[in-house]
Amino acid sequence: MDRRSIAVAFVLAALPVGGACSNTTAECSVGADCASGICESNGRCAPLSTPPHDGGVGAQPDVQVQEAQAGGDAAEQDTGTRGEGGIGCTPNHDGTITRDEVPMIAGLHANFVIAENVTVDSAGTMNADGSRSWDFSGMLAGDHTVVTTTDAPQGQWFSSQFTMATYTTKLSDTSTLLGVFQATGQSLLLQGVASPTSGGQQTDVNYMPAAEILGCPMTMGSTWSSTSTITGTDQGVQVYYTEKYASTVDAHGTLKVPYGTFDVLRVQTTLTRTVGAVVTVTQSLAFVAECFGPVATLTSQSDETKTEFTNAAEAQRLTP
Repeated sequence: MDRRSIAVAFVLAALPVGGACSNTTAECSVGADCASGICESNGRCAPLSTPPHDGGVGAQPDVQVQEAQAGGDAAEQDTGTRGEGGIGCTPNHDGTITRDEVPMIAGLHANFVIAENVTVDSAGTMNADGSRSWDFSGMLAGDHTVVTTTDAPQGQWFSSQFTMATYTTKLSDTSTLLGVFQATGQSLLLQGVASPTSGGQQTDVNYMPAAEILGCPMTMGSTWSSTSTITGTDQGVQVYYTEKYASTVDAHGTLKVPYGTFDVLRVQTTLTRTVGAVVTVTQSLAFVAECFGPVATLTSQSDETKTEFTNAAEAQRLTP
């Protein structure tokens, strides 16, 4: 299994609502595409009945469609004004991100610009009040845009093994493997990992207990951790090993990505994988915004010992 895959599960697991458009003739994908600020789930702009939010970025999904009931698009544009969140979520910038402020459902999609093996400034700039400022809006070598989706588990070849799953999503840009996630009232749990198709080289592993990828509510100093035993088949080979996730909300401030500027909490996660006598450690930093979930993530190279690193195996940032 891709050693990086599980470390980036957090950022690919909770996506901003983008209207969940699937129509090939869609006229919008996010609220910013519409004068009304509303991109409905069928990919059509809602009529301009009321003035759009400041900045014109209030993506408000059709509440009649289950796949787009949570979250919202609310970024600060270059004008310096912050838009509001979508239906069911309005950012209040109170320094706490609750479960209701992180969309965790099937049927979401978002665009991320991704680069591999690049130098990054994970520390950012320290401000007088203890907050930090990060700027990930610039281009990185090898940048390319990827549409990331959360998909319903029903009908997938492994779905009968994960009856409590909420959605699946790709775990990494460099791998086709899917994470199988369960959203609860307090946590986002990784139940297993599977290849998109079955066969002789299939991957199908279970986490027991499920790994805690995200804990809510989160604020500065929040921590959560879990240790899972992983069993099953990895590329056709039987496996047995353990993974420990240890996460801390270790910084807060403002983050600029290609989509806009967000107030964020930074979640630092150390993943320790033990296979027999071989121990591999991977660091990840996820930048989480109210009503969006993670808007950027940095994943270290294998066996990175520093939680504040500059050599990223993968860097992902939300983009229009």
